[in-house]
Amino acid sequence: MSRTVTPYQNQQATKKEQVADMFNNISKTYDFLNHFMSLGIDIVWRKIAINELKADKPKRILDVATGTGDLAFEALSILKPEKIVGVDISAGMLEIAKQKIAKRGLGHKFEVRLGDSEKLPFEANEFDAITVAYGVRNFEDLEAGLADMLRVMRPGGKLVVLEFSKPRVFPVKQLYNFYFNYITPGIGKLFSKDSRAYTYLPESVAAFPDGKRFTDLMDKVGYKATKSRPLMFGICSVYTGIK
Repeated sequence: MSRTVTPYQNQQATKKEQVADMFNNISKTYDFLNHFMSLGIDIVWRKIAINELKADKPKRILDVATGTGDLAFEALSILKPEKIVGVDISAGMLEIAKQKIAKRGLGHKFEVRLGDSEKLPFEANEFDAITVAYGVRNFEDLEAGLADMLRVMRPGGKLVVLEFSKPRVFPVKQLYNFYFNYITPGIGKLFSKDSRAYTYLPESVAAFPDGKRFTDLMDKVGYKATKSRPLMFGICSVYTGIK
């Protein structure tokens, strides 16, 4: 298994506590930097991920590591579910999500709560679908997180994970590595009060078991019909699995 990469390497806190701290620190500039650094392509990737659930017509969706709620808002507009619950370990990110929910008048459809992705505060078989965007690589124990998501999903339900992966073709791999390792931390330093967060980003992506290694882990935990779909030469991937 990959080594554990943490946001602040000189701290004794667990990865979970450090990730929560990091997202609290960057919550106010997170949305802006996301769209800015990906040139807006992150919005397209979210739409692609949500479209994986179109045929399933899920009524109740859980969005894990919901952050400021962008994936959940996409799901609301494309899938029109009855209810989405977003869960995250960062109170700062959820504060932004709550402001966005109130502004859009979606409180009856989308609620967020503080919670740990590896010990989800829900009963078994509660949700028709589960989504995670750019969250699984921040899990302290990836296997435990995947297993707990499986627990709270009803039989036949689908998990959709959107996550950065590592492109392997020339010259995309080289350009991507340069951008991620040099440009991203620089931009993060410029706009965010927590420059370390944007150094952690490429490190966490490098350490993440992407592609077949991730679907193998999903298989091991008990997901069926697992698939990996690389987007844009493998910069991102969409993973799906059924309970």
